[in-house]
Amino acid sequence: MRLTFLLMLLYLSVLVPAFGQQARIELGKSPLPINTYFTVSIRLQDQQLKDYSPFPEIEGFKKSNRFSSTKTVIAGGKTTTVLTITQNYAALAEGDYELKPFSMTVNGQPLKSAGMKIKVGPMAAVSPKEPELVIPEQPEQGEAKPQEYVDQEDNAFLTLYTDKKEVYVGEGLNIVLYFYLAEADQRLLDFHDFGNQITGILRQLKQPNAWEEVFEIDEVTPEQVLVQGEPYLRFRLYEAVLYPLTTEPLHFPKLSLRMLKYKVAVDPTLLEDRMEGYKTFFAREHLIPVKELPPHPLRDMVPVGEYTLREGLSSQSVPLNKSFRYMFELEGEGNLAAIMPPSPTTTGTLDFYPPDLQQDITLRAGRVQGVKRFTYSVLGRVPGTYNLANDFQWIYFNPVTATYDTLRSELSVTVTGIAEAGTMVLARDLGPFYKIIENEDHTLVSLYEEKVIKRYTNIILLVLLALSGFIFIKYRNIK
Repeated sequence: MRLTFLLMLLYLSVLVPAFGQQARIELGKSPLPINTYFTVSIRLQDQQLKDYSPFPEIEGFKKSNRFSSTKTVIAGGKTTTVLTITQNYAALAEGDYELKPFSMTVNGQPLKSAGMKIKVGPMAAVSPKEPELVIPEQPEQGEAKPQEYVDQEDNAFLTLYTDKKEVYVGEGLNIVLYFYLAEADQRLLDFHDFGNQITGILRQLKQPNAWEEVFEIDEVTPEQVLVQGEPYLRFRLYEAVLYPLTTEPLHFPKLSLRMLKYKVAVDPTLLEDRMEGYKTFFAREHLIPVKELPPHPLRDMVPVGEYTLREGLSSQSVPLNKSFRYMFELEGEGNLAAIMPPSPTTTGTLDFYPPDLQQDITLRAGRVQGVKRFTYSVLGRVPGTYNLANDFQWIYFNPVTATYDTLRSELSVTVTGIAEAGTMVLARDLGPFYKIIENEDHTLVSLYEEKVIKRYTNIILLVLLALSGFIFIKYRNIK
């Protein structure tokens, strides 16, 4: 009894850490250059993200943007999904810092981190270039009349950024809705009823004929940027990458955002030095033409993007009728989630079974990148050396070069051994006669059935003849 109890405790001690790994906190690396973000991430496995508490504040750092990545693995019919939400932190100066122990609540589950020491060193590379901005003209405001509160001019604007002026069908378009506010005017403006307003804005931005990959934004935090040499705070309100499915243009209507606008007291000694008002900001309308792909027999079926091929074999030489593994991995930028498994050519010499899938997609810096890996189990039926380029050819359209390209396997496999006669027959095309076998009746019929019927027929005839003779003789004796 005691032994059983100890075994149960050991079993539970193994299970508890496994359950705990369904959600955890991951910290970035140290040391790091001052122009590189330190990161704090929450990682969830096979869970939907419902809610989570704010990321911690780090002394000497300022919160920057946030991004998400999703990794999907399908193996043996089982699907595993890992979602990672990452918060970037920008260091304010070089030096040694400490992230103190902290806890977060994710989907109602408390998660703890022991913190770490962070060392920030000199700059290592040039910061990425900011996107071009379209700054709308602000309406001129007349001179303020002497009064208790005056309406000061603000330097702020709402803009919808798109990274391309036109796209092909299936090509990604990054769109970001920004609100810019001059640092000197922070006291003049504030968000008003933002939750309801952004819901209406998202409905206007929704494109019915496009696949949408939305970037994770749970907390609107400002970024410090320069606009025409002046310091501004930039608020990222919405970001997505759209993949148009038809040639219908992407239409983004004129957007509006109502903000609280404060009037400033003429006499700064007043107890109420500001008075609330409202001001509406507008982002101009956008129309993005969508171009049809160039003529090609598979124009309506090929994926669009920039991809490279990585492949691998579990063994380059395998015995006859022994399975091996072939990995076909696509890496690059595009709508990876919509890519279907490549269908190998059926030759009868190599049997390919449905692949396991592993997908790792990251949404970051306005781009959707990642890898999609298909791992096939293969069985060699006939000895020989086979070039897998005859079985795997993957065609796609590259929107950067505006050309179609084909990724071909560069590997070969050798199947060793001596084939049986039946195997050689199965590997050849036996013609149309054998192709109808599957549609024909396969009930077994005895080859001696006709002889058996004939034998029983003769016996019956003899019995009838004997019966007739008996009746004839009996009738004659009666007379």
